[in-house]
Amino acid sequence: MNGGGSEDGAAAAGDLGGAGEPLEWRFSQVFGERTAGEEVQEVDIISAIEFDKTGGHLATGDRGGRVVLFERTDTREANGNRKDLEKTDRPARTHPEFHYRTEFQSHEPEFDYLKSLEIEEKINKIRWCQTANSAQFLLSTNDKTIKFWKVQEKKIKKVCDLNVDPSKSVGNGTFANSKAYMSNGSSSDDSSNEMSFQSDGICYLRLPKVITSHDTSPLAKCRRIYAHAHDYHINSISNNSDGETFISADDLRINLWNLEISNQSFNIVDVKPANMEDLTEVITSAEFHPTHCNMLAYSSSKGLIRLIDLRQSALCDSHSKLFEEPEAPGSRSFFTEIIASISDIKFAKDGRHMLSRDYMTLKLWDINMDSGPVATFQVHEHLRPKLCDLYENDSIFDKFECCLSGNGRRVATGSYSNLFRVIGCAEGSTESATLEASKNPMRRQSATPSRPSRSLRSLSNVVRRGSDSSGADTNGNALDFTTKLLHLAWHPTENLLACAASNSLYMYYA
Repeated sequence: MNGGGSEDGAAAAGDLGGAGEPLEWRFSQVFGERTAGEEVQEVDIISAIEFDKTGGHLATGDRGGRVVLFERTDTREANGNRKDLEKTDRPARTHPEFHYRTEFQSHEPEFDYLKSLEIEEKINKIRWCQTANSAQFLLSTNDKTIKFWKVQEKKIKKVCDLNVDPSKSVGNGTFANSKAYMSNGSSSDDSSNEMSFQSDGICYLRLPKVITSHDTSPLAKCRRIYAHAHDYHINSISNNSDGETFISADDLRINLWNLEISNQSFNIVDVKPANMEDLTEVITSAEFHPTHCNMLAYSSSKGLIRLIDLRQSALCDSHSKLFEEPEAPGSRSFFTEIIASISDIKFAKDGRHMLSRDYMTLKLWDINMDSGPVATFQVHEHLRPKLCDLYENDSIFDKFECCLSGNGRRVATGSYSNLFRVIGCAEGSTESATLEASKNPMRRQSATPSRPSRSLRSLSNVVRRGSDSSGADTNGNALDFTTKLLHLAWHPTENLLACAASNSLYMYYA
């Protein structure tokens, strides 16, 4: 990782340098935990998860089109006045804690009558935008429509009292010696009427008194809708570092949007051939560079990553760099292209490195070196003998996400049986842990086989976990292909992981 003489390169090498001690992961909290035998509704399954840049807020989206927001609370307590903290009876928090903040219905099911297609409400991606005036902004998308949301604390208005003069009322709140006139002109002594007349002829009405409380409640409001720009399913959205634009990608095109303009976008990548029979690959994921507003990367179903520069041309038909791992001779099979498809890419915070996830592996790339990945981590090598069965039950098409720690020293991704892997990628690191999304994450933990310390540039095809051929995990337990951990996110500055297992959100810290 020591290539390049620039300051950025030196900083990147410093971030990834130093293996450090392996982390010991502990359970923090869970939202939506299932009880034994409880049937999970399809609409409640989490389909997207994202921390904001500060790590103080977390958003999840589900297949029912809902977005749920969580807010971190332990940091506010830690930063509070010492005297106030001493007065409280609650013990000091020893781990990160998030509380439910609010939720809102982001998308509804639709029907495209022109194409006779049903558009489901499932949230594919969520991305936080820059905050302003203490309000949070975020983008959410389903297959066709992107929405821009503003979430802000609003003071609660409520009915506090009625404008009744206590001196002129009796115990039940009605006026003494009152006569209320009915609609037919007759009078009644019914004390339940809300209008009464005194001897002086003044009519008293019991009207509600509305006051503004000191309490606040978060309110979500849709500010803009970016629609009718994609013919195919949207798989990615990504904010630009300029704070003004974002991209959306479907199978064949990438569009560039301005956050303030919802009725117009610019097509910057189009891989659709003149004849659809000539189609050989599709776009699977796209992301802006974290610091360079003119650069973005997108991956394809062929296992390729293309880096493009928006300064080159309006339509980026050609890439500035192509990242591809050469195929090993004699290794090609019927499943080669399927398992090579990249399901997710993420830039490291330093902008120097990229992480990609295909069905079998995690790969770490240096954007200054396009000859191959600087490290390859085997995730599903033990499933290779099972590829035929996985193809028949469609599990081979599952799209697992990946993430990096804020300092770039560790990577994480999910697997089956609600397992996820955390792997050290710093030079000399032997860290590798297989954890389960449950209250006891170490239940599936097994001894990590030792391996010699190597230069990070020579880590290609290193197997970090034992690779058996039984379709089982590292402890020999049979994998459950119906329970899969597809979505997870790493806190931007701390060792805190959020994992989505079906409808449950598990959080772990180290």
